[in-house]
Amino acid sequence: MRTPLDSPFSPGSDTVPQVWAGRTAQLSDWRDVLRPRRLAGLPERGRTVLGEAGLGKSSLVRRIAADAADRGDWVTPQLRIPSGADPLKKVAQALLEVARQARLPAARERSIGQLLSRVETVAAAGVSLTLRDQPGPEPYTTLTELLIEIGRAAMKRGDVIALIHIDEMQNIGSEEALSQLLIALGDALTFEEAVEVPGGAVVQRALPIAVYLTGLPEFADMAGARTGATFARRFQTTTLGPIDDDDLTSALQPFIVEGWEIPDGTGGTTRILMEPEARAAIVDLSRGEPFLFQLAGQQAWYAGTGDLINRAQVIAGWEMARSEAAAHVERILARLPRREREFLEEMAALEPKERTLTAIAKSMGLDRGSAAGPTSQRLDSIRGILRRGKPYTFRHRAVEAYLTTQWPEVS
Repeated sequence: MRTPLDSPFSPGSDTVPQVWAGRTAQLSDWRDVLRPRRLAGLPERGRTVLGEAGLGKSSLVRRIAADAADRGDWVTPQLRIPSGADPLKKVAQALLEVARQARLPAARERSIGQLLSRVETVAAAGVSLTLRDQPGPEPYTTLTELLIEIGRAAMKRGDVIALIHIDEMQNIGSEEALSQLLIALGDALTFEEAVEVPGGAVVQRALPIAVYLTGLPEFADMAGARTGATFARRFQTTTLGPIDDDDLTSALQPFIVEGWEIPDGTGGTTRILMEPEARAAIVDLSRGEPFLFQLAGQQAWYAGTGDLINRAQVIAGWEMARSEAAAHVERILARLPRREREFLEEMAALEPKERTLTAIAKSMGLDRGSAAGPTSQRLDSIRGILRRGKPYTFRHRAVEAYLTTQWPEVS
């Protein structure tokens, strides 16, 4: 018997759902590239993961962080930056906790104690230290020094790295705070330590530090405008798109084959199965959106109590979630500048084969296609909502469905 208490679906943000779908490229990048190279002392850029709401940015990095913690790495909590908050304070507080994991306070060097004291001051005052014209190093320099000391401690251990995850980067409104934060993180990532290897040779090794930044697509504009080429050199940016239907189908395969195991309430276990038609309905309703996938699965789970999820339960559950699904897409569209939303609406009004830049621009009342070029470029390369081509196509399938069909209504 299934109940809300044992549902494996988690549509809330910032959670790592038990039913995981896709993002294999990003998970592989962590396991096979970023972590091994950093452990080996090889240079590797930080990672910036951007995308519209609901695409699972935070969940992805939280899963990576959970994997790192399981390996014994030193991991900060997810540092969500509220709008208007001083990011240097939050990062300084988190680094002090990592320093405790690295046992830096136990170090006898007087310089370490003085450094930790300075970081505590940053954790209390943040970027305002700069504005006060205080003597001594600026906050970003202090954070860089602590990151380097943490990296040195990890290097001595030999089998761990320090992972820092900062979320909601687009909320950093202060240019000064953002610049200081990115420079501190970037300087630590590019720092190289001289170490002696067998044979007496001295080589330069990058520190075992990994940094993940997550946020909405506009952060790429913010960082590029305020830090220029430095940000691009030090951070590799990925803009997430919807998940392929094949990946969503694969994620539900355990329900089809052997069933999803849950407690039976009597000390044993039972298994919840799913009809293939129910799986197909969940995948179709989700439109590649991780949030909608979890929402559809959760509501289907709630729609009955038996050990078999059928298509009727998926549809009944979706009826309960329909308004939330619509609101999710409406929030994405509402965030867009007027010109970008108009472009999408006019594109959606055309037949798929007629969606050329010239035709869309004409529908917008523009004289030539090139006048809409910058808008289409942003919707493609920055936001990941459409894909330019001949013809143009929607990459964000939930937005497409909302603008071109009766979705999220179902018959």
